[in-house]
Amino acid sequence: MRTLILLLIFCLSLNQASAQLLDNLRLGLESNMAWYNDDKRTGAFFDEENNDGNEHVRLNSYLKLDYDFLKNFTATVQIESYEPLALLNYSPNFEGTNIGIYSLNYKSNKLKASVGHYYEQFGSGMILRNWEDRQLGLNNALLGGRIKYMPLDYLALTALYGKQRVGFETADSDIFGFNTELDLSNIFNFENSSLNLGFSYVGRNESTDIEDPNFDDLTNAFSGRIDFTEGNFYANAEYVAKTDDVAVIAGQLIDNFVNPGNALLLNTGFSQKGFGIDATFRRLENMGFYSEREKTGNVFLENNINFTPALTKQHDYLLTNIFVYQAQSQVVFADPELMEAGEIGGQVDLFYNIKKGTSLGGQYGTKLAFNASYWAGLKGDYDYNNLSYDVDYFGFGEKYFSDISLEIRKKWNKKVNSIFYYVNQYYNQRTIEDNFSGEQIKTNIVVGETIYKFGRIGQSIRLEFQKLWSNSDNHDWIGGTFEYNVSPRLSFYVNDIYNSGMDNSTSENHYYNFGGSYNKGTTRFSLNYGRQRAGLVCVGGVCRFVPEATGLSASLLMSF
Repeated sequence: MRTLILLLIFCLSLNQASAQLLDNLRLGLESNMAWYNDDKRTGAFFDEENNDGNEHVRLNSYLKLDYDFLKNFTATVQIESYEPLALLNYSPNFEGTNIGIYSLNYKSNKLKASVGHYYEQFGSGMILRNWEDRQLGLNNALLGGRIKYMPLDYLALTALYGKQRVGFETADSDIFGFNTELDLSNIFNFENSSLNLGFSYVGRNESTDIEDPNFDDLTNAFSGRIDFTEGNFYANAEYVAKTDDVAVIAGQLIDNFVNPGNALLLNTGFSQKGFGIDATFRRLENMGFYSEREKTGNVFLENNINFTPALTKQHDYLLTNIFVYQAQSQVVFADPELMEAGEIGGQVDLFYNIKKGTSLGGQYGTKLAFNASYWAGLKGDYDYNNLSYDVDYFGFGEKYFSDISLEIRKKWNKKVNSIFYYVNQYYNQRTIEDNFSGEQIKTNIVVGETIYKFGRIGQSIRLEFQKLWSNSDNHDWIGGTFEYNVSPRLSFYVNDIYNSGMDNSTSENHYYNFGGSYNKGTTRFSLNYGRQRAGLVCVGGVCRFVPEATGLSASLLMSF
């Protein structure tokens, strides 16, 4: 009897411990599958990166576990699987099944510490940013240690060391970093405004096989920034200086082509009810910064230490994303007619709400959004034979890209909403893609979208029409979308874009897709079949190239 009572107490204790364990455990699962098909229009399936035409079914899966214990500690493990191979145009370094991320973290009011993998960003990221984006196939976490300490309410310090993740391995270099954040508004008791200063350092130490090189193993980058807000007004500035760094041309280190780099970012804006404006200026010179120098400019977004996204409008429609700008941050000496040292430009966003009850606003008002961006090369003297350049700091050189857009959002009644969208773009294919035969493409794009809501359970129909005209005989696109939302949980869609131009790779191909998705709680499942146009997939101004393909794709997201 005594043994039975002790066993019962043990089982109850075990059950309580198991319940507590589950209460402290968080799980997230993401699985993305593709079944690639042969298509007589887009061609037979073939994976150039892995030299494979047999593995038609691919699966990228991620299982992340976070466990909280002893009040202040969290342990994290992320298991990743790319079987039998990763999805098309993901880095070949993502192969097989393994532990991708692991870390032990401590957090209190004044101190945070991490051992293992961690993500970090200093300032805007122009000097350092580590993050994960599974859609882009990007994970450049650091493996090492980091300490964040806040000795005073107005002072925050960060020190870190690590090796950058590359696939399931790490880069052959060491990354050091230090960051200081100083809140002057706290020190001087500002009531209606805030003023913050930031200072950062990042060092990359990578040895080289070059005998007696003209550059040091250690490359240093320094950053200073200021942020100010006063009521509805804000402004910030950041400057980055990078010490001498060797240029990389066609994947080779050019020992006699060594230059420092720098970056300047200015941003200001004002907002109030019904109106807002934001303006950004940025200049980049030789600001490619990689944990391994020879990986400079790689298409898989690997080894990036810093973050220099394209500062342009992030469009939502298929045809507005055919000609996408990518930041030109590094030195390119591909040909006497194709030499670059960086970029200079900016963008302006303007928002205005036309009031209700006016002739233009109508019963529900009208929302306007205007954006304009312009980017060019750095003006200066470039010497291809002697591998040198001398650029003007605020000089605008050859035009790379411009984008002007106007969006009008109109609610007609409680059931019908519309969006009217116009975009004018200039795309210098030769400089942006380093394509010697590239065109200077000018486009005009119009989009019309209408949503009709009906029923008691959130049903709606969305119709979308798109048209792209260009000065190029190769590009004359048209597209459309039909979407039916059965309920807030279940939806179906079909879309198609078609090029009647003479582009050899896309002409007279219908890039159709149809599918649907289902959501319940923290679970989402989606299914799609169709053709994928070769081009760029972009998230937040960072882009990954995807090849043309046809097939079935499915995605599952779950969290507990």
